Amino acid sequence: MALRVYNSQSRQKEPFSPLDPPRVGMYVCGVTVYDSCHIGHARSMIVFDVIYRTLRSRGYEVRYVRNFTDIDDKIIQRSQREGVSAQDLAEKYIREFHRDMTALGVAAPEVEPRATAHIRQIIELVQKLIRQGYAYEVAGDVFFRVGQFQAYGALSRRNPEEMQAGARIDVDPRKEHPMDFALWKAAKPGEPSWESPWGSGRPGWHVECSAMSSHYLGESFDIHGGGQDLLFPHHENELAQSTAASGKPLARYWIHNGFVTIQGEKMSKSLGNFLTIKELILRYHPEAIRLFLLSRHYRSPLDYSDPALLEAQSHLHRLYRLLQDLENPAARPQQGGQEPPGPEKTRELSALIEDFQQRVEEALDDDFNTAQALGHFHELARRLNRFLDSLAPQAWQELAAPLAAAAESLRKTGAVLGLLTLETKSFFDQENQRLLSRRGLSSADIESLLAQRNQARRNKDWAGADRIREQLKEMGVVIKDGPQGTVWSLEE
Repeated sequence: MALRVYNSQSRQKEPFSPLDPPRVGMYVCGVTVYDSCHIGHARSMIVFDVIYRTLRSRGYEVRYVRNFTDIDDKIIQRSQREGVSAQDLAEKYIREFHRDMTALGVAAPEVEPRATAHIRQIIELVQKLIRQGYAYEVAGDVFFRVGQFQAYGALSRRNPEEMQAGARIDVDPRKEHPMDFALWKAAKPGEPSWESPWGSGRPGWHVECSAMSSHYLGESFDIHGGGQDLLFPHHENELAQSTAASGKPLARYWIHNGFVTIQGEKMSKSLGNFLTIKELILRYHPEAIRLFLLSRHYRSPLDYSDPALLEAQSHLHRLYRLLQDLENPAARPQQGGQEPPGPEKTRELSALIEDFQQRVEEALDDDFNTAQALGHFHELARRLNRFLDSLAPQAWQELAAPLAAAAESLRKTGAVLGLLTLETKSFFDQENQRLLSRRGLSSADIESLLAQRNQARRNKDWAGADRIREQLKEMGVVIKDGPQGTVWSLEE
């Protein structure tokens, strides 16, 4: 199945056909760095991270550009409230963004430009638009002339005459049309500014992305992405000013991810109903957060709840337990299976893995359907656990190599989603440490109780051993006795 992508501009799925295969240019609108990132930002970054990984897994050479808006009204207002420079405020939240993305396993793009480092390119683009009659200057401000661009509204499917001003569009009587938007803003006292042909000022929000995308990817490129809230006015304005300047389509495919909601209401800083990434990472494993955010199709809204995150965490645990069993089958508790080893068992195992890989690839080829792909992970876990339970004890060693190959295939497929990237011991150590910290426990406490239980068992004090097991259970500690000793884990 060939890769098909839903294009927000055409409102339909289209075969993916880049301009210059195998090269792919992808520009994704990043964050405005005036505050901590929330789970809504995480969804967008993870969605496009998976798109990036999927394209690379298909053999494409992806040049991924994701920007920072580091000059903006919100940045200026907050910096003034806190008594710091806009530059220092932006630097603080850029560092925090990088820590969050590293924790979530989001791959770094090839280029990560900042608006303030591209003032020259922005000014040159604005000058070009003025020369072509698409922009006009009024007392140091420069506006884009929406009425001059006949295709305005085509991306968002809005009629310019019926549009209402967007959240970042100021009502200004100097505009020729209410929908005209700022390309350059004249300096105000105390604000950061740069010299330009129209006097001291700073760029408007929309023009920065047009300047940076064309600088790094050319006047036309393959994928332009971002959150659904950017469709209008930001991406509509980007398309208008870029196409007006070059006479070429800006992007071949426009991709937008859906909102994260809480009880059906969009999560946002302005509403005050958001959860920061750094808060969530203290409560849930980063890969569990990824799994949750990928559990619905990227274009669909996703409603946040703690039970949903706990379910994602449980799914992740089951997948890591499966990896642990495949990589070290001798440590898996025996289930009394009777089926002996043999070529047919190896073929059965290989067929399970091949079917799984094909199904995941088909799901991702269908407009990056991670929800369906994760369904195949969970189905594989169910089928492999049943397969492992059926084996007689002597089968484990003879099937060690095929089981290890199955684990490697599971990891390789999971890597496209940014999942199953850790060694199993590292994963469970991290999980245990996180849960121990939340409960005020230490691993030394648990190991001491386990040592007492083991001594009771050696002494055939079964009642004493059972009492310690119950004590551990009340602490949320689950223990399993296997051929290589007792292992423990923590329940949420």
